[in-house]
Amino acid sequence: MRNMLSRCLSLNDFEKYAQRHLPHPLFAYVSGGVEDNIALRNTLASYARYSLIPENMVDVSQRNVHVELFGHRYAAPVGIAPMGISALTGFDGDITLARCAKEKNVPFIMSGSSLTRLEDVAQVNPNMWFQAYLPKTLEEIDALIDRVKRADIPVLVITVDTPVKANRENNVRAGFATPFRPSLRLAWEGITHPRWLTGTLLKTVLKTGMPYFENNSAQRGAPLFSKNAVRDFSGRSHLTWQHIEHIRARWPGAMVIKGILSRTDALRCKAIGIDGIVVSNHGGRQLDTVIPPLYVLPEIVEAVGDMTVMFDSGIRRGTDAIKAIALGAQACFVGRPFNYACAVGGAAGVNLAIDLIISEISRDLGMLGAAALADLGEKHLRVTG
Repeated sequence: MRNMLSRCLSLNDFEKYAQRHLPHPLFAYVSGGVEDNIALRNTLASYARYSLIPENMVDVSQRNVHVELFGHRYAAPVGIAPMGISALTGFDGDITLARCAKEKNVPFIMSGSSLTRLEDVAQVNPNMWFQAYLPKTLEEIDALIDRVKRADIPVLVITVDTPVKANRENNVRAGFATPFRPSLRLAWEGITHPRWLTGTLLKTVLKTGMPYFENNSAQRGAPLFSKNAVRDFSGRSHLTWQHIEHIRARWPGAMVIKGILSRTDALRCKAIGIDGIVVSNHGGRQLDTVIPPLYVLPEIVEAVGDMTVMFDSGIRRGTDAIKAIALGAQACFVGRPFNYACAVGGAAGVNLAIDLIISEISRDLGMLGAAALADLGEKHLRVTG
């Protein structure tokens, strides 16, 4: 593993090792988008449309990449995005990601589609944020919000871009579905990926028993492996902004809405009293051909004024994060690369990935002639693509 990590010089490098390490259905789940993957490809390509314009002979010897979000001063403007079933791609994945984020002092958002109890992860990183997919009924929503409140989690993130189940054809083709149905194909995937089988799956079962979806609601959800159990993805299509208003009245801490792509929705969030938004297209995993979030970021920032605006989807380089910050984002989140880093390198891999992206941001600031994140602006960008 040490030799492999020494060859990882950027976030992109972790993906090829994860593809070898993970069973094909799992890698397809993490790496894939939706339908024809057009949204995924366009999102990754959107950063190249913006070229950087440096200003030279500026004192950048004391560069500052710190950022303050909801009363906490973080070491960098880049954090770990919520990722489902991280404990299956990497051993103790949720705990590992949370612990590394705490050690490096970067934001960490835990996914509601996780296999580790949110209370256990909060013990490791009390400053974690929790991302919820809302259950069907108001009663179930209240129970989940109250559970998160009891865990003393400071920031609640509600994802709003999943009203219906996405058409992830790549998952079907790869044989991925949750719960996993025992089959010869699934057994073969485990046998042909022995390091993952023994180092992640069997190790998890020996430590905690059968993994379950622990945080989709206030109660334990479906098991990860089952012949008959079904995860219920239905029931969100009736949810409206009135449900968000209800949660806002019930939740005492900072509240963030994730999945915003329209100026109208951003203004709704501000009117409700939401503390922050994440401009995001879910990494191209929900609606194919949806607009890359980088293209709508400036108009959303302009519309909401002093509201905290954050960003995710497709960030792989320090220059990607810098472009989002120059367009008005206060912080960015990265998903897949941290999942890959955890899968192949555990804590050492995640720590390396965090160091790589922070180092790139600091170096790129210097090359641009900006001593601090606040110095970044649209003067540093030109649309050339």
